[in-house]
Amino acid sequence: MTTKKAVILVSGGLDSTTVLAIAKSQGYACYTLSFDYGQRHRAELQAAERTSQLMGAEEHKVVSLDLGTIGGSALTDTSIDVPEDESEGIPVTYVPARNTVFLSIALGWAEVLGAQDIFIGVNAVDYSGYPDCRGEYIQAFETMANLATKAAVEGQQVRIQTPLLELTKAEIIQQGTTLGVDYRSTVSCYQADEQGHACGVCDSCRLRRQGFTDAGVDDATLYQA
Repeated sequence: MTTKKAVILVSGGLDSTTVLAIAKSQGYACYTLSFDYGQRHRAELQAAERTSQLMGAEEHKVVSLDLGTIGGSALTDTSIDVPEDESEGIPVTYVPARNTVFLSIALGWAEVLGAQDIFIGVNAVDYSGYPDCRGEYIQAFETMANLATKAAVEGQQVRIQTPLLELTKAEIIQQGTTLGVDYRSTVSCYQADEQGHACGVCDSCRLRRQGFTDAGVDDATLYQA
């Protein structure tokens, strides 16, 4: 019996690491994919590799592309400050078309691997206002994917799996904890230092900290002094 394969988009953060644990628990052979896209929080790349190894990924691949060349986000343009206060609307940490680019490359690798499933840790509850983390976007991308690939046209339909879509951050942490995720190895901060220590004040840090509190789980995050 052939083990089913899946491509897992991993950033080294809390959500994507939980997704990897979920895919593993469902019996998938996991092929993890990260992107060196010009992000300012570089420690996430080391965290993605570390968590992939710890959780037994079959292969971990890093694709380099420079979204900083188009700018438009505090995560790729150092002239734009990472916000440390809550804001209205879509925040400046939104990276234009990032999930579309990432999912497209994941789709290509899945086709090469013969994998029918792509897992991504998008969340519509604590999603910070990003338009490419909504369920309707994922459904539209899956429809496109099944029109665009040789594998799908020949009958191997692709599924975009979003197991965290409707969960709160606390529910995500509770599920990951049940599956044995060591969140100390993850990096979620938008402006983590080179050692992966979190700032504690950016949007991502605030959501993460509140999630641990609401989940009743000790926050093992390493914060900057």
